[in-house]
Amino acid sequence: MKAAIDQFHLNMEYVRNLGALRNNLDALTTVALDTSDISRVELVMAVSALDHYIHEIVRIGMLEIYNKRRSETPSFLKFPVLLEGALQGINLRDENWLDNEIRIRHGWRSFQRADKISEAIRLISNVKLWDEIAKNLETNSCDLTKRLNLIIDRRNKIAHEADMKPDSRISPSSPNNRWDIDDGLVEEAIDFIVLIAEAIYKVISEDASP
Repeated sequence: MKAAIDQFHLNMEYVRNLGALRNNLDALTTVALDTSDISRVELVMAVSALDHYIHEIVRIGMLEIYNKRRSETPSFLKFPVLLEGALQGINLRDENWLDNEIRIRHGWRSFQRADKISEAIRLISNVKLWDEIAKNLETNSCDLTKRLNLIIDRRNKIAHEADMKPDSRISPSSPNNRWDIDDGLVEEAIDFIVLIAEAIYKVISEDASP
């Protein structure tokens, strides 16, 4: 699991470097140069780092269960695999076949919204994820999941809607046809994503014993 959180921190360092680049450009140029798209990239990449992190801790956790280093969960036991992969596992008696099956099954999925993250974590742990995270952060789970989902909603507007306002009266050539983005709020979102990822790591690590 440590490899997953270490990679997450490296990915978030890249995101923060984008913020530093934006600040340097703002200091060296006039307001005529719009650097807001760098903030949009920051937000998209921060959510992507969280998504990748959840994929990795789930994949690693499932392999740990397979190797008897974590307790089985009902979701793990119901995980669908191809017969071809299962036969390979029986014949070769290693974990590579399961690793491949997990990558195939999860490769197209996104683990970003709060419910999707908790669904993924159930493959490796029976903890009530958001309740445990809220307890660790001394807050309530409703506020945590709502705040995360709002970040994901904005990320989706950027990634899937070009961050465009849904207003037909706005001309495509208008400078105001995109939603405004606040650099301070982006930085807060990045800090929050890091907080959530580290809390997930803590909760899952504490639940590691078979």
